[in-house]
Amino acid sequence: MADHPERDDGRPFRLDRRGFLKWSAVAGGSALGGLGKGLTLPGGPPLPWDIQEPGEPAPGPPLLEGGEWIPAPCWHNCGGQRCLLLAYVVDGEVLAVKTDDTHPDTAHTPQMRACARGRAQQGQVFAPDRLRYPMKRRNWAPGGGRRELRGEDEWERISWDEALDLTAAELERILARHGNEAVLELGSTLRRLFRGLGGAVTNWGSTSWGTWLDTGPRIGLGDGLSRTSHNDRLDLQNADLIVLWGGNPAWTAQGNAMYYYLQAKRAGAEFLFIDPYYNDSAMVLADEWVPVRPGTDHALALGMAYTLLDEDDPATNPLIDWDFLNRCTVGFDPEHLPPGADPRDNVRDYVLGRRDGTPKTPEWAARISGVSAPRIRRLARRMARARRAALLTAWAPARTHNTDSWPQMFLTLGCMTGHIGEPGRMTGVSCWERTADGGPFLIGAGRSGEPPAPRVPRKTSARINNSELWEAVLEGEYTAREGERREVDIRAIIHDGASALNQVSGLLKGIEAHRAVDFVLTLNFVYNTNARYSDVVLPVTTQWERHSYFKGNRDHLIWARKVVEPQYETRDDIWIAQELARRLGMDPTDIRPLSPEQEEFNRLAGAWVVSPDDRERENLVRITSDDIREMGVQGEPQEGRISVEEFRRKGIHVVPRRPDDGLGHVAFADFRRDPEGHPLSTPSGRFELHCQDIADHVRSVGFTRIDPIPVYRPPAEGYEETFEDFQEGIKGPHPLQLITLHYRRRTHSVFDNVAWLREAFPQEFIMNPVDAEARGLATGDAVLVESRHGTVLRPLFVTPRIMPGVVALGEGAWADIDPRTGVDRAGATNVLNGDRPTGQGHQGWNTCVVEVRPYRGPEPLKADWRQPPRTPKGVAGP
Repeated sequence: MADHPERDDGRPFRLDRRGFLKWSAVAGGSALGGLGKGLTLPGGPPLPWDIQEPGEPAPGPPLLEGGEWIPAPCWHNCGGQRCLLLAYVVDGEVLAVKTDDTHPDTAHTPQMRACARGRAQQGQVFAPDRLRYPMKRRNWAPGGGRRELRGEDEWERISWDEALDLTAAELERILARHGNEAVLELGSTLRRLFRGLGGAVTNWGSTSWGTWLDTGPRIGLGDGLSRTSHNDRLDLQNADLIVLWGGNPAWTAQGNAMYYYLQAKRAGAEFLFIDPYYNDSAMVLADEWVPVRPGTDHALALGMAYTLLDEDDPATNPLIDWDFLNRCTVGFDPEHLPPGADPRDNVRDYVLGRRDGTPKTPEWAARISGVSAPRIRRLARRMARARRAALLTAWAPARTHNTDSWPQMFLTLGCMTGHIGEPGRMTGVSCWERTADGGPFLIGAGRSGEPPAPRVPRKTSARINNSELWEAVLEGEYTAREGERREVDIRAIIHDGASALNQVSGLLKGIEAHRAVDFVLTLNFVYNTNARYSDVVLPVTTQWERHSYFKGNRDHLIWARKVVEPQYETRDDIWIAQELARRLGMDPTDIRPLSPEQEEFNRLAGAWVVSPDDRERENLVRITSDDIREMGVQGEPQEGRISVEEFRRKGIHVVPRRPDDGLGHVAFADFRRDPEGHPLSTPSGRFELHCQDIADHVRSVGFTRIDPIPVYRPPAEGYEETFEDFQEGIKGPHPLQLITLHYRRRTHSVFDNVAWLREAFPQEFIMNPVDAEARGLATGDAVLVESRHGTVLRPLFVTPRIMPGVVALGEGAWADIDPRTGVDRAGATNVLNGDRPTGQGHQGWNTCVVEVRPYRGPEPLKADWRQPPRTPKGVAGP
C-alpha cells in the first residue's frame, strides 16, 4: 500500500498542519449550519455533513466592518495550553470569533490556536439558558420550607435587593443560631466575605491530580503542574522513545500540546501508549498501544521492574543504571536505605518477593493487568535499552482509589533505567497546562496588589474531605485526622465558583444532602446542577463581561479584556460579596480594596519576561505617564519590551523560541550531575524510593495506611472487585471496569449546555464488541449502566478501541435525575462513582465497577443536542 492516498491526478495527497487547519476551519462550520454539499476525502465516501469542497485557498471568514477584534478570555479550566481567542465586536455585539494570528506560525514558535471548546465560548456567554435575574425557589422559606422539592420546584423571579436581603438574613440566622460550622462553602468567590464573618466549613481533596498531589513532591518528582519533572518541548524532540502512560492530550490538553508531540515524532521518536483505551492521541502518534486494566498500572510496572532485575547483567546485558540508583536515590536496596529504616523495606527485595514471599514476576503482573507476561518483558527491555527515553504519565492512573504509591512506582522505573536529567531523557507528569513542555516560566503577569483580608478571629477551621462531604452533611460527623472523628451540623450550602454537587463523587447522596439543609445558595451564570438544587440563585457575569483576564503558559502571556457589557441583570461575584458584606455589618471595601482598573494596572506593571541574553527577568510592558492617566490609576512610568497599546491590541506576547536560544530546560540536570551540590527538597535530598514522609502523611489523614516503599494494593472498586471470587475467577454482579474520561465536549462540567458542542460530541457510553455481543447490544442502543451507587442512561458506542472488560464515559455531564426512577438520563459519572475516601483523600474516578443492560423504558432516549435547554421552571425570559 502506498504511504499516502492518491489525488485524482495521481499525485500523493499530503495534509500538513496548516492544510489540516484550513480544511478543519471549513469542516468545523458544520456545527453552525450547512455550507454546501459534496466534500469527499481522497479514497473515501462523502463526509456525513453538508459542506462545500474547499478550493485553494480555503474560504476565509465573512467580510467584517465597523468593529474591533478584542482579545477575549478563554477562561475555563481546560488544562490546555492557554490559547488566544479574539472576538469581533460591533456596537456591543459579537459577530465572529477567531484564534491566534498575531505572529507568524513557525515550528519553534507556533501560534496559540484555540480548540473547539474555546471557539464555542460565545455559546456560553450568549446561551439561551443563561441565568438572567435573581430567583427564589417557590416553596422555600427561612429554615428550609419544603426541602424535598429542591431540584423539582418552580422558581420565582425576584429583585436584587430582595435576593440579597433574603440571603443575608438567612446566613445571619444560621450563624447566630448554629455558628460558623453550620455553613459549608464550596467554592472561593465569597471567601473574603466568610473570612470576615469568622470562616466557614470548606472542603479538601484533589479532584484532578489524584495521588500525584501529595506523593509526587514528597518523593522528589513534583506534582506535574507547579513543580514539573519533564523537559521542555524543544528538548522532547531529542527523545528516541516517548512513553505516554495514561494520557490523551488530544482531548484533555487541546491547543498546541499535540503539535509538540507531533514535532517529536517527526524528529524520529517512537511512541508507546499504555492505556485501557486506544484514544485519539494514540491514533495519531502511537507506534504501539498496550491496553492495561484500570488501576493495575502499578502491578504492570512491578512486573517490568522484576524483568530488569532478573535479566540485568552489567557486563553482557546492562538494563539497570546502577550508577544513577546509587548516587541519586534512597531505598532501592538494603545498602541505600535512609537511616533508621527497616532493612526489609527496600524496593529490590519487595519486587523479587524476598519481603512477602510473592515475586512480582511478569506472570504475576499479567493476571492483574491484562498485559501478557512476554509483552511485559519486552516493554521493560525496550524502555531500558532506549538511548534517550521520555517516560511520561498523566494524572489519570493516579485518580484511582488506594494508589498512593503509584507515583513512587513510576519514579522507580525511571530511576532504574536512568531516564532522568539528560537531554531527551525524562520521567514525570506531562498533562494539563504543562503537557509536553516542562520547565520554569519565561514570562508572567504581576500580582494584583490586593492587600490581605483584615484579620478576624476564626470561629471554625473545619475542612471535610470531598469523599465524605455528603455523608458529613447527612450523618453529622467527618474524619478530621487519624483517630479523630468530629461532629458537624451543616445548615447551609454555598456554591460560589465551583460545581461541587455535579463534580464530587456520590452525586445521588449529594442530592439527599442538599435536601436536608436549611438553605442552599448558588452563584453561577447558567442553570447547572448546583443551581437546580438550590433555594436562591444569583446570576453572575462571565469573564467576557469583566474587566480583564491574564493567563499564559511557559512562553506566552495573554491579556484578555472585557468583550461585552454584562448581559441581562447579571452582576460580578465581588459586587455580590460586597453587597452581602454591607448587609452583614462588614466594610465592603474589605472585600475588594482596589478597583478593577488598579488591579489590572498592577498586573501589567509587574509583568515580566526573561531576557534572552542573561536569563534575568525584565519588565514586559513599557508604561508612560499618558498610559497611567488614561487608565485612571496610581503608578509610575517604566521601561519595558512592549507598549501598553501593543499588548492591549494583540492580547498576547510570545517569547520566540529556537533550539539554541539558551532558554531550554532539562529537568534535574544539575541534580543528576551533582546530587550533593544540588539536592532535592526531600528529607534525603534524593529521589525517595523509600519515603517515610508519604507513609506518615497518608496515616495522618486517617483513612488508611501504606508502606514507605511502592507496595501494590488492589484499589477499591478495581479489577479485583469485578469478581465474586478472584482466586477462582468467578465474576460478580458488576463485572466491568468504568473509566471516566476528560471529554472533548466539556471542560469538566463547563460547556455541557452549549448546543454546538452537544451536537458535535455526543455523550456516548463506550464498550468493546466482546462485552456488547455478550449482552446482545449494538451501537446506538440505549443502555442502563449500573454501579452499586446509582444508574445512568446513555446511547451505546461499540468499538474495539477499548479493551474487553473496560467501559468508558465522559465526565462532567449535568445530572438529569428522573424523579420516578432515580436514573440519571444525562450520563453524569458521579452518579456511578461512590463517595469512598481512601489514602490521601483524593478522588478515585477511574476505579468503579459496573454492569450494563439494555434500556426498555417507555420513552425513547433523545440525542443530547435535541434536548431543550435546561431552564428554571416557572420563570419566563426577560
